[in-house]
Amino acid sequence: MKLSALIFAAALAGCATGSLPATQHLDAAALDARIEALMAREHVVGMAMAIIDHGEITRVSAYGLRNRENALPLQTDTIMYGASITKAAFSYMVMQLVDEGRIDLDRSIAEYLPRPLPEYEDYTDLAGDERWRQLTPRILLTHRSGLANMRFLEPDQKLRFHFTPGEHYAYSNEGIWILQIVLEQGLGLDVGAEMQRRVFDRFGMTRSSMQWRDDFASNLADGYAMDGTFEPHDHRDNVAAAGSMDTTIADQARMWQGMLAGEGLSPAARAEWVRAQFPIRTAQKFPTIQFFNTTDTRGEASNLSASFVGETWNGPNDLYFSKGGHNDWTGNLVVCAERRQRCLILLGNSVRAEMIYPEIVQLVLGDTDFPFWWIYPELQNDQR
Repeated sequence: MKLSALIFAAALAGCATGSLPATQHLDAAALDARIEALMAREHVVGMAMAIIDHGEITRVSAYGLRNRENALPLQTDTIMYGASITKAAFSYMVMQLVDEGRIDLDRSIAEYLPRPLPEYEDYTDLAGDERWRQLTPRILLTHRSGLANMRFLEPDQKLRFHFTPGEHYAYSNEGIWILQIVLEQGLGLDVGAEMQRRVFDRFGMTRSSMQWRDDFASNLADGYAMDGTFEPHDHRDNVAAAGSMDTTIADQARMWQGMLAGEGLSPAARAEWVRAQFPIRTAQKFPTIQFFNTTDTRGEASNLSASFVGETWNGPNDLYFSKGGHNDWTGNLVVCAERRQRCLILLGNSVRAEMIYPEIVQLVLGDTDFPFWWIYPELQNDQR
């Protein structure tokens, strides 16, 4: 029996016993077969994957359907939601501005904005609370603003601080949007144009954009919720630094390859982008405000720290970092090993793909010590 077949058999045996060995050397056919079996098991409509090894793109593939109703296949150039993976690209762009001396990570946003934040229409809720002046780009990029993930999740749908900025970790789209306002109103930048020039064009991402493009319409992925409900791909006309990127798996492979290599950044800025900035001690990632001060008593997530890219941690023989992207019909995940320059990029137009990501990460990267239950509460019973 060939070595690859032996490894694949071992992987299947591991699945049967509830655990998987570190099988990073599956051949292409064996890996495809395993992924297709996992997708069938969890009723995943469509998923795409890219692998980077020692800084080189070694695999770009797509599985399943971009539209189940019309039996349209998902392809490597199919437009998919980037969702919150957008934040990693946005922070990479911000670090270019840091390199150029145009923004300081530790200066108050009050020093950049031409008028106080509460005087802007979207932030009048913060009038009378001067804690907004404590916000800095570093605090905003590491989700320590004290604001809810999104204001519509508040009982009265009004923005407020739940803790003094910088004191705790609580994931917040609102914080990223404030930094976007700083760049646009304080520095006079067009964030969409800067992302296009500094990230998408730099890395040859010809089918990625922060806004809808008409040429995307002929090959795009619709979405599917946990119960299989269909959600059509919408046209996002507004640039949103927290998650408006449309992209493809082929473009994501090029983006993460470039960001792994630090293209466009000084070595110091690239190191700062991935560096552990603030320890994460929350019992779960979501809901964000409900969990910001609820430490997991077993310490299972204590290896994670907030970083500009997402989450960073010291794992088996490497420094790892990760970024996810999620909504009710989208499940994306990137996990990278820094010193080995290895990266696994997963995009799902079916949120059920998140159910199989721990097993795919294990198959491709081996043990990473990432607490998947922390980001995917539906996996808690399996992962704890």
